[in-house]
Amino acid sequence: MPLRKMFVRQMICLLLTAACLLTAAAQRPRTGIRPQTNDRRVQTGIAFYDVDKIYDTLPALFYDDEEYTPEGRRHWDTERYRRKIRNTAAVIDSMALEIVALWGVENEAVVRDLVAACRGDYTYIHRTLNTLDGMDFALLYYGDRFFPHYVEPGRRYLYIEGTLGRDTVGLVLCAENRMAEWVVRDLREERPSARLVVLGRSATMEPARYGLHDATARAERAGRGTIHSRGRWTMRDRILVDTCLETVAADVFARRFLIDPRSGSPLATFKGRVYCGGYGYSLPVFVYIR
Repeated sequence: MPLRKMFVRQMICLLLTAACLLTAAAQRPRTGIRPQTNDRRVQTGIAFYDVDKIYDTLPALFYDDEEYTPEGRRHWDTERYRRKIRNTAAVIDSMALEIVALWGVENEAVVRDLVAACRGDYTYIHRTLNTLDGMDFALLYYGDRFFPHYVEPGRRYLYIEGTLGRDTVGLVLCAENRMAEWVVRDLREERPSARLVVLGRSATMEPARYGLHDATARAERAGRGTIHSRGRWTMRDRILVDTCLETVAADVFARRFLIDPRSGSPLATFKGRVYCGGYGYSLPVFVYIR
């Protein structure tokens, strides 16, 4: 065989091999903590993250946020605000999940800044809850995976119902334990076709009573938790999943960059009123369902 033809064939083989490798890389899951499984059914990662009060720097009209202004006791200026946005976006990017529920954002402007800082192509839902401290929920999600069609805000909760795969899934975001049970009880009567996922404060609920199971219970039994106090971890934020949905994996999202090596606690933004510039006093929790 002439050397020219042999060279051409070798080049074609190399190009085909490179194309196959690039195609395979493009098809890799975009979630950095996705569990390994041989089941080809689509898995969806959902997280809940208490972001530890992301205020903008502007004084509010209807509640007192004076501490979180440049002239306030916390000296909350543009530099500190931008660092908080970058830190929070870094945590969300590290999880790389399809749906991320947030508690502790002041307004939609904060959510927009946060979404812009994330590498993931998130769409968002935000509702003003008219709380005394100005704190709201937000939901970041991939618009090609979750399709919301109903949103209901309330006192310290936000309910978002949408289509996920073939299921109608209702996400219940709660910031109070008692409120979680009241909301779930009503939803079971009013929207019985929705498969519920409860995210946030729900420690006083009996999940089995409402057709749920605590996906974070195993991590709690292993000694993990979302906040660290007096030398021990506590699972303050939980994820309860409808028994009609399959839970593939669930845990606390704990990474070395989030933890203070001296105290073993999450690197907080403030300790008391002392600025530390960390990520927040709470760790996220996540679950994979299908």
